[in-house]
Amino acid sequence: MLVKQLSVFLENRPGTLDEALEILKKANINMKALALADTSEFGVMRVIADDPDKAKQAMKSAGYTSIVNEVISVELKHEVGYLSDIVKKISGVGVNIEYMYAAPSEESAAKMIIKTDDAAKAMKAIDG
Repeated sequence: MLVKQLSVFLENRPGTLDEALEILKKANINMKALALADTSEFGVMRVIADDPDKAKQAMKSAGYTSIVNEVISVELKHEVGYLSDIVKKISGVGVNIEYMYAAPSEESAAKMIIKTDDAAKAMKAIDG
């Protein structure tokens, strides 16, 4: 399934993540998944939220730079090689996977959030 993801650019210093999460809390944003990546100077907080557009506006109002883009959310099955098969389908149609991270799921063991360079084409390959 295609879902919207909020990416927030954070300065890499103590307290920045706390500030960003507090902004989302005050905006009453429920986070369904979160991934954090960093370099020595900045970090990127990626969030699957119940209202990504409202979350983006809250972050913008607080002076943070953020974007909303489409990613794929795939329910993982308890089967050996299942994720490998999903990745093979995506790469088999010439789509590049830029990054991925796991998220909790009520329906299965977990969801895999996948950012590609062509989400629609990747979803079509997965759905086969």
